[in-house]
Amino acid sequence: MDNKTYKIELSDGTVLENLRLNGNNFISAVPVTEETFAGKLSKVIFMDSEGHTESRSNMELVQAIPYENEYWFILRELTNEELTKIKNRADLEYIAMMVGVEL
Repeated sequence: MDNKTYKIELSDGTVLENLRLNGNNFISAVPVTEETFAGKLSKVIFMDSEGHTESRSNMELVQAIPYENEYWFILRELTNEELTKIKNRADLEYIAMMVGVEL
């Protein structure tokens, strides 16, 4: 585990600060749950204590779990293939609704 700290800004402006990173797990001393991220992952900005900033779109929460006295969570970016499947499914459901067909 490195000594850098991280800050994450979610698409609604929510900021998670003083995070540590262990592999692909962010670790927070304050409670972080699935509700923390609900509807807020369309754009996510990652910042580290060395001044590096990276913006990602279409993120997904993989897990958010309490562990001992901390809260561990993993975010990942959806692939283009996954985004295409989501859009196709939404289009199909819309068409089915418009013509009164149940899927």
